[in-house]
Amino acid sequence: MSSGSKRWWALGLIALAQFVVIMDTSIIGVALRRMQADLGFSPQNLSWVFNAYVVAFGGLLLLGGRLSDLFGARRMFAAGWLVLLIGSAAAGLADSVAVELAARAVQGTGAALIAPSALTLLMMLFGAQPRELTKALALYGAAAPAGGTAGVFLGGVITEYISWPWVFYINIPVAVLALVAAPSLMPAGGTRRGSLDVIGALTVTVGLGAAVYGIVRAPEIGWASGQTWLVLAGAVVALGAFVAIQAARREPLMRLSIFRAPNLAAANVAQIMLGAAWIPMWFFLNLYLQQVLGYSAFPSGAALLPMTILIMIGMIFLAPRAIARFGPSRMVVTGLAVLAVGLGWLALVRPDGSFAVDVLPASLVAALGMSLAFIPSLGTAISSARPEEGGLASGIVNTSYQIGSALGLAAMTAVAAATGADRLGDLPALTDGYSAAFVGAGIIAAAGAVIAGLTLHTAKPQPANDAEPVRAG
Repeated sequence: MSSGSKRWWALGLIALAQFVVIMDTSIIGVALRRMQADLGFSPQNLSWVFNAYVVAFGGLLLLGGRLSDLFGARRMFAAGWLVLLIGSAAAGLADSVAVELAARAVQGTGAALIAPSALTLLMMLFGAQPRELTKALALYGAAAPAGGTAGVFLGGVITEYISWPWVFYINIPVAVLALVAAPSLMPAGGTRRGSLDVIGALTVTVGLGAAVYGIVRAPEIGWASGQTWLVLAGAVVALGAFVAIQAARREPLMRLSIFRAPNLAAANVAQIMLGAAWIPMWFFLNLYLQQVLGYSAFPSGAALLPMTILIMIGMIFLAPRAIARFGPSRMVVTGLAVLAVGLGWLALVRPDGSFAVDVLPASLVAALGMSLAFIPSLGTAISSARPEEGGLASGIVNTSYQIGSALGLAAMTAVAAATGADRLGDLPALTDGYSAAFVGAGIIAAAGAVIAGLTLHTAKPQPANDAEPVRAG
């Protein structure tokens, strides 16, 4: 196998990793009712089949990035797959609520090791050639919506025709494939000497985990609840302690001065805003299709396919060309603005609406905006860091998107419930609630466009042999 083709096979494995990490957040949706009946989940704790994964994933990403930098990206990539394999087997074999939730947390831990090391490996393989890097990031980015949609389909098919444990077992052959292929496809990556900031890792993991926990739990117990504010206050204290520890240590888990790198902080803010706008849109669009238009799980998943296909086309073909012509900063701003327009259009949904009129055109506009903004903000966030801190930068940007997603979904869930989305069976009230969530997500996207326009600096044109010249738009 030539070195050129080997790189692209390696990229395929990296994209597969992103596909599986995102698929594991959506594949359990259709299976939840069967799991509830078999394992004895209460309505209150059933949502933690999803949340246990997200809390572990979001809370441990920075640690995963640091481990990737210290011990080598390929080694941590393989370790992540091994942990995911163990967690998936345990989740499928679980015979109680406690075992199931613990196994889901193990899965999230594996994902937190895989995600930053995968991005670091991508940068090692393609970072020296900007044009190929943009293409590689496009394929990597397109794997996320593909995984989300595939999860909906596979979860339904597996639950209906096999049994719910197989929504977890499906990860096992993929993990084995990754473990076998990684040593021959992936660059070894240099390990480097340094200490692991255990106290820093503990405080940031507890802080981020508590923040995600508080955010996803708040819609259930109320934003005014003392428990909500106690958990969020604990998160603030832990994260404050983390910042103080990082400022004082000679070898910190996260060098705070990394955010002085041009555009790194701004690109991460853009990723936060993208997650905070996009995930609520996807969530409430699915609810509108099922609870207002009356679609079952399979037609609902099919209704998301046009949007997913456009995102993949946009990320793989449109975004790289637009970045080369107009520069990444302009495309982040444009993409967020287009996403805001699509969300505003979705807010016009009707109780007696139809897919062709109320959903399809608006969702395609939103998908176009997401595809234009995601790749340039992701690439900017990673490439702005020093090469030896690629794992840290990857952990930060993954954390940004996950935290943004949790924040946005929790906030829009509260908005939707306050405007009628909790009145099941009342189609006008449900529609009002979902419309309010789309408006709120649109405001987040619009704010993101404004912030990106003020904070992202225009990149210098690439050399002619690497990319097309950047022209003024």
